[in-house]
Amino acid sequence: MLFAACGSSDRELTLYTTIAEKDLPTLIEPFETQHGITVTVWRAGTDKILQRTLAEAAAGRADVDVIHFGSPEMEALARENVLLPVDSPLHADLQPGSVPAHRQWAATLLSVWVQAYNTTLVPKESLPKTYADLLDPKWKGKLGIEAKDQDWFASVVDVMGGQEQGVTFFRTLAATNGVSVRLGHTLLTNMVVSGEVPLALTVYNYMPEQAKKRGAPIDWVALEPAVARSNAVGIARRAPHPRAARLFYDYLLGEEAQQHFVSMDYVPSNTKVPSPLRGVTILQTDPVRSLDEADKWTGLFTDIFVTR
Repeated sequence: MLFAACGSSDRELTLYTTIAEKDLPTLIEPFETQHGITVTVWRAGTDKILQRTLAEAAAGRADVDVIHFGSPEMEALARENVLLPVDSPLHADLQPGSVPAHRQWAATLLSVWVQAYNTTLVPKESLPKTYADLLDPKWKGKLGIEAKDQDWFASVVDVMGGQEQGVTFFRTLAATNGVSVRLGHTLLTNMVVSGEVPLALTVYNYMPEQAKKRGAPIDWVALEPAVARSNAVGIARRAPHPRAARLFYDYLLGEEAQQHFVSMDYVPSNTKVPSPLRGVTILQTDPVRSLDEADKWTGLFTDIFVTR
């Protein structure tokens, strides 16, 4: 067993994560049982984890072993030299775009934006097959979007041939058919269920899927390439339990943990694990751009959809 090489001090590790509390036992208990390592979890929102990790690093404290949250925030930690570069054979199994050149983090799961629709109001045969189909007058007054999905917006603009063409398309869409803006993916999903928003352009794939399983009149399609935001794992450069941390890092990228993510309705980053979006071309957002161009894309998004 891999853990045989670890010392007694590596029989524990500390994890900072945004993973939902209800999902933690499913993910962590098999690892603890297999390796005899106790995982202590500090769970919080993205901003709190980022602030705490940076503050501890600046103070020279070695409290955390593994961090797991959004890729843009992981990239921010990498820029501050908080994370340890890792070479793992599992990197070769991951979706394109899952491992940056510096190797200080790797994507574990993908939250894929899909288009959710009310099955009572929108016949399946009338669904759009391309983004251009959204310009059809039949969608006037029926479209909705989440208020903070600038990463999705920027990626789709790229797919459409760049800023000039992509931004022109969205300006035309908003001007002709209208796109209502809602704050929160859960709210937008619920509004599709209620029929107030017949077709939502940006909800995470697991949300309509879970609602559908509960019997709600909702389903989803994925206009390709489907854009995804990833969560990622990284090992702290000053990890007090580096060997246990490396075991957990590989565990999260391996097939066992990846299957647990699928059971939670996430899309796995490991291509060897069957995905709920099998056969769909996926484009991951660029965490570097999310950090460096946030003001630009937020401004364009707001101008087109919010203040038009």
